[in-house]
Amino acid sequence: MTGVPASAAGGPSKAGTAQMGAAGADNGGKSARGGKIAAAAVDQASLWNIANILTMIRLLLVPGFVALMLADGGHDPAWRSFAWAAFSIAMITDLFDGHLARTYNLVTDFGKIADPIADKAIMGAALICLSGLGDLPWWVTAVILGRELGITLLRFIVIRYGVIPASRGGKLKTLAQGIAVGMYILALTGWLATARFWVMAVAVVLTVATGLDYVRQAIVLRRQGIAEREAALEETEA
Repeated sequence: MTGVPASAAGGPSKAGTAQMGAAGADNGGKSARGGKIAAAAVDQASLWNIANILTMIRLLLVPGFVALMLADGGHDPAWRSFAWAAFSIAMITDLFDGHLARTYNLVTDFGKIADPIADKAIMGAALICLSGLGDLPWWVTAVILGRELGITLLRFIVIRYGVIPASRGGKLKTLAQGIAVGMYILALTGWLATARFWVMAVAVVLTVATGLDYVRQAIVLRRQGIAEREAALEETEA
């Protein structure tokens, strides 16, 4: 033993160690706070991605579409053509925004909420305008909108058990609705006016059929969720 204090011999003293620990903790705290701030900044920036921008464009098109549909009494072929163009743009953005969000990892909470609202808004506005102008029976509008709102509500009810995935039938239904409504927006005559009736008939059939299928999926999902919870509870008690 030399009798020389550790601090004098160049070794770290308790005070020095404590100071270093404090400094490290302070730096660690700053790093953690900095990381949170950076992550928040990334999340905030990600809101303004191409998928969300397309969704917002679709929302902004709704009032413009309604104005074009009702311009000059609602039956002027020129104004109806402009309304069709606005509706078509909205439907095209609907095809791309979800695909872009999933492909490039641009999914945000805003997009999850705004995208279905934009879809229902543009389709609902078109159907209500057409029925209000006497071009489409009100029962068709009631069936389509009732199905859309009902399935949306059903998804929220069973979300505790899982998510009902979009089916191919649902995508085909959306395509058929878009084509049929687009044909009714245009001031068609002759055989095209007759053809749009049958296209709308197909859209209504798909709307009802896929709606019933979603109800079936919701019932199965709920039963599976309840069974899994009961099994987990029995294992815990055992």
